Amino acid sequence: MKDVVREKVQAIEEDMIQWRRYLHTYPEVSYEEVKTSQFVYDTLQSFGDIEVTRPTRTSVMGRLVGHTPGKTLAIRADMDALPIQEQNDFAYASKNDGVMHACGHDGHTAILLGTAKILAEMQSEIVGEIRFLFQHAEELHPGGAQEMVKAGVLEGVDQVIGLHLLTPIDHHFIAIGEGAMTANSDTFHITIQGKGGHASEPEKTIDPIGIGAEVVSNLQQIPSRNIGVNDKVVLSVTKFHAGTANNIIPSTVEITGSVRTIHEKTRALIPKRVEQIVDGLTKAHGATYDLAYNYGYSAVVNDKHVSKEITRISRELFGNERVLIFPPGSMMGSEDFSAFSNEVPGCFIGLGAGNKEAGIVHPHHHPKFTIEESSLVKGVNIFVTAALEMNR
Repeated sequence: MKDVVREKVQAIEEDMIQWRRYLHTYPEVSYEEVKTSQFVYDTLQSFGDIEVTRPTRTSVMGRLVGHTPGKTLAIRADMDALPIQEQNDFAYASKNDGVMHACGHDGHTAILLGTAKILAEMQSEIVGEIRFLFQHAEELHPGGAQEMVKAGVLEGVDQVIGLHLLTPIDHHFIAIGEGAMTANSDTFHITIQGKGGHASEPEKTIDPIGIGAEVVSNLQQIPSRNIGVNDKVVLSVTKFHAGTANNIIPSTVEITGSVRTIHEKTRALIPKRVEQIVDGLTKAHGATYDLAYNYGYSAVVNDKHVSKEITRISRELFGNERVLIFPPGSMMGSEDFSAFSNEVPGCFIGLGAGNKEAGIVHPHHHPKFTIEESSLVKGVNIFVTAALEMNR
């Protein structure tokens, strides 16, 4: 059966590349995927035998029921682009000013369309039901995944899988892990209120810049001094805004940052320590503060059983040496696929899409980001094989 699948996938490789390039040319940002979702809707309908609906305004769901009763497997792809001005000179570079597929979601969408096309042709071989989830707004919290879950797309679903094209990994490899595949992603915003004045008379002020500098320095102590060495944490201060002129001590400082964690216990500890630090330092200097700590996407935690099945399938397709096993914390980025995998057992796959020889080396969210398009074939092989084997 795997040889049959390979032949079918190879036969539609050019279709997938063209779908991906069309989507790359006309990207749309989160919650505005109007033309993107219509393209997906129309393409799915052209395959026949797939029931196509819109769970939300800019998402699409396809349902394909096999001829034999069994489980239901959901497969997800995200469709949104980023507010980035593309710097590639491809013929299919973005024509939408200031918007770019700089994270590979165009490839994800093409992979799932290819999967749906092949499975529609193999409906008699399907056990149970396959559900195709084309998700909007992965890039912008609160994210489209939770909206789709609330709309009922997981009702009756037994397991869910998804993937992400990754340029840091060579296109010959697949990355799979048990446990946390991505990190919790949270943010903080601190406003320190001091007392402004003339730069020549600092003794008459309460300088929020000095206090803010101490806050930043002390926040860096949290990962190194409050968290165990085996528990991965990333705390990054990403904004520090203060002042309007070189002879004015400002009244306020604004500090913003990002926090990535793996474990929920650690996730709950960080905001307490942030507040203790800010509270102590501002009180020591006679200032006040406001702290907003916002919980973002939860970590994607791969289910042990589903991950083993995907690992087995990937090894049979590509060989043991091509499948990398990622320990928890290997990727500290975040993904709202967790909204699906928190509801039903799931597995999120890292699909290598880098190619140094071809110059495909730029990181995600970079204005020159692109992918090795031969990776699309690998993604479809995994998805189609999983659909034919995991519902039995």
